[in-house]
Amino acid sequence: MARSRDRLSQEVNAGSMADIAFLLLIFFLVTTTIEVDKGIMVKLPPWSDEEPDPLKLKTRNVYSVLVNANDKLLVRKEPMEPGLLKDKTKEFIMNPNGQEDLAEDPASAIISLKNDRGTKYETYLMIYNELRAAYNEIWEDESQKKFGKPYEELTIPEKKEIRDKVPLVISEAEPTSFGKED
Repeated sequence: MARSRDRLSQEVNAGSMADIAFLLLIFFLVTTTIEVDKGIMVKLPPWSDEEPDPLKLKTRNVYSVLVNANDKLLVRKEPMEPGLLKDKTKEFIMNPNGQEDLAEDPASAIISLKNDRGTKYETYLMIYNELRAAYNEIWEDESQKKFGKPYEELTIPEKKEIRDKVPLVISEAEPTSFGKED
């Protein structure tokens, strides 16, 4: 009998080990956060099966930006260096000197961004960021002029007032075929 008693005392009761492992697994699954790429935060219009009404736009209010398959920037069919895009876009939107070939007013300005299917994603992001930066700087300038404080410190109604005066309008056209610049 002494032998059976020694044998029983040497065994480890592992009956609840599976339960503990399962609980730990659930705990780590529930408490772990998973990083998710957010991409570009752009509010898209609601989907509709209806054909849109034809838009009558004055060409002077449209700032067409094309990035071709060679990652070259064409603005209104003229080559431009990406470093100049932000300042030229601000000038187009605000039209400080009342030029005939720039936007009539900031609320009428439309930035049309079009890419080629061969455009590198990094180039697309760089160009898109330059266009957004132009709007951000305009909003900052308008905020300082009107309210005397940075745009980020404005209340929601004040921000809305600025965005109503200078709305963000970047229209992204369907990409062209590889190497085609229309």
